[in-house]
Amino acid sequence: MTISRRSGTPAYLLRHLQRPWLWLGVAVLALVIAIGSIGGDYATRAYLETAAERGRNTVTLAVAALRAQMARYLELPELIAGQQSIKAVVANPESPAALVAANIYLMETNALLEATQIYVLMPDGTTVAASNFLGPTSFAGERFDDRPYFQDVISGREERFFALSSDTSDRGYYFGAPIRVNGTIEGALVFKVDAGTLEDGWRGADYEIIVADPEGTIFMSGRPEWLFTGIRPIRGERAGDDNTVYANTRLRDLPVSRAVTEDGRELLTISGNDETAEYLVVSQTLPEADWTLSVLLDTAPARAQALNTVIAALLVVGILALGVAVYLQRRASLRERMELQREARELLEHRVAERTVELAAVNRRLEGEVAERRATEDRLRETQADLIQAGKLAALGQMSAALSHEFNQPLAAARNYADNTHVLIERGRIADAAENVSRIAGLIDRMSAISRHLRNFARKPNQKLSAVPVAQVVADALDIMGWRVKQTGIAIETSLPETPLYARGGPVRLQQVLVNVLSNAIDAVSETDNKRVDIEVRGDGTTVTIAIRDHGPGIAEGLNERIFDPFFSTKGVGKGLGLGLSISYNIVKDFGGELRAANHAGGGAVFTVELVAAEAPARTEDALAEAAQ
Repeated sequence: MTISRRSGTPAYLLRHLQRPWLWLGVAVLALVIAIGSIGGDYATRAYLETAAERGRNTVTLAVAALRAQMARYLELPELIAGQQSIKAVVANPESPAALVAANIYLMETNALLEATQIYVLMPDGTTVAASNFLGPTSFAGERFDDRPYFQDVISGREERFFALSSDTSDRGYYFGAPIRVNGTIEGALVFKVDAGTLEDGWRGADYEIIVADPEGTIFMSGRPEWLFTGIRPIRGERAGDDNTVYANTRLRDLPVSRAVTEDGRELLTISGNDETAEYLVVSQTLPEADWTLSVLLDTAPARAQALNTVIAALLVVGILALGVAVYLQRRASLRERMELQREARELLEHRVAERTVELAAVNRRLEGEVAERRATEDRLRETQADLIQAGKLAALGQMSAALSHEFNQPLAAARNYADNTHVLIERGRIADAAENVSRIAGLIDRMSAISRHLRNFARKPNQKLSAVPVAQVVADALDIMGWRVKQTGIAIETSLPETPLYARGGPVRLQQVLVNVLSNAIDAVSETDNKRVDIEVRGDGTTVTIAIRDHGPGIAEGLNERIFDPFFSTKGVGKGLGLGLSISYNIVKDFGGELRAANHAGGGAVFTVELVAAEAPARTEDALAEAAQ
C-alpha cells in the first residue's frame, strides 16, 4: 500500500521524526514541563526559607531595639521621683514656689530626655505638676485614678504599661514609680513615652512590624490602618466601647485569613484598601511586657523571585536549544557567509582605492589654498603697514588744521587791536593805545594756553579742574569776538543772574568753547535780517547752563547727530574745517558736562553747554591761581 506524501502518511512522518532537531524539540518540551512543575515548587520553598531567615534576623533586631528603647527610660522614673523638688510638691501641693519649681524641673527634664510627658499625681490621682503645664493640653488638675498604672504605683510597685490617652488619643508607654517622703508614699510619678517614636524605624521597608498584646490586639505598627485591630477575633468586653486600656476605642477584627505551608510556616492573607497581600509571619515574645512582636514579610517578592528563577531556567534551556539549532544551521550557511565576506572585502578595497584618489585631489587643493592664504596674509600685512602710515599722516593733518583754526581768531583780533593802536598813537591817545596793547598781550597768553592744550590733544587731558566764574568767561569770550561783532553789525543780548555762578572746568578751555560756539552763531545770522544772538546763563544749584541762541536758519534735518563729528561743516569751501564743535564737545566732556545742539521753537539754533556747578573759591589768591590755568 502506497500513501502519497501530500496526504500525511505514516511513512512521511517517520522520515521527518528521524531528523535530529525534531528529537531535540521533544527533549526540550519535556524539560520545560519538568522545570515548570517541580522546579517552581522547589524555588518557592527556597525563597520563602530565605525570607524567613531574613525575618528571623529582622525580628531579633526589632526586639533588641524595642527593649533598648524601653530600657532607656526604665530607671528614670525612680530617679526623677527621688528629686527634692518633686518630693516638695507632693508634700506641700498648695505652695506656689514648690509648684513652679516642680513644673520647671519636669519641663526641662522632659526636653532633655526627649520623652512625651512627665507628671506627678497625688494619692487621689490628681495631677499636681506636669512637664506640659504651659501647653494648651496641660495635665495639671486632671485625675488619672482609674488608670491601672496609677493604681499599681500608688500601691508601691513600679509599673510599665501601654495605653491610649483619653485626652489626646496618643498611644503611649507609661513608666511609673512611687514618690516616697520619709518612707511614706505621697504620690506617683508617671513617665510617658510616645509609641510613635518606637515605630520610626519600621516604615519604608518591604516588611511590616506589629506588636500585639496577649489577646492579639495590634497596638504598635508601621501601618496606621492596622492599629487597634485584632489578628485573632475580638471577643468579650474588648469588643465594646468601654475598654479602659485603649481609652474606650472600639476594636475591630483585621480582615485576615491564615494558612500553613508544608514546611510549617504561617502565612497571613490580609485584605484592605482594595488590595490583598500575603505575608510570611515570624514572631517573638517579650516576656517582660507580655507582648508579641511579629515581622510580616510580603511573600510577593519571594514568589516573584521563584517565578523569575523558573523563567530564567526556561530561558537557559531555550537558549541552549537555540544554540544547538543554530549550530546545526550554521554549517549549511557557512559557505554562503564566506562568499558574502569575499564580495564585501572586494567592494571595500575598491571603495578605499576610490577614496584614496579623492583624498589626493583634496590634498592638492588644500595645498593651493594654503599658498593662496599665505600670499593674502602677506598682502594684508603690507596693507596694515600702509594704513598705519596713512593714520600717522592723517593725525598730523588734523593737528595742523586744529592749530590753524584755533589760532586764526585770536590772531585776527590781535591784528585788529594792533591797527587800532597804530591809529590811536597817531592821534595821541596813548592810554587807549596802552589798553589795546594789554588786550593783545591777553590774546597772546590765550594762544599760549591753546598751544599747550593742543600739544596734549593726543593724550587724555589731566589738567586740574577748578571753580570758573562763568560771567567772567562769557565776558572774555565776547571781548575776543568783539571785532567780528562790530564788523558784522550783530546785536548780542546777554542774560546773567544776579548771583555769580561758578562751574567746574578750566577758564581758558571754557572760553575756547564759547568762542567756537559764538563764531558759529555769528556765521549763522550774518546773512539774515534778524542779526541777533542771545546768551543766557542760569543755574539750579547742581548744574550751570550756558545757552547760546542764534536767529538764523537753524540746523538742517538729519544733521543733529553729525554736527559734532570732526571735519564736518555746513559752510562753503574754504570757510571752515569742521573742527570747532568737535573740539568744543570733547572739552565739555572733559569737564564732566554736556554740549547739545537743537533748533529753537521760535526759530534758529540753540547750543547748550551744561556744566557741573562749583562753589566760589575761598581766597582771592586761590582764585587767581586757578584763573592762571
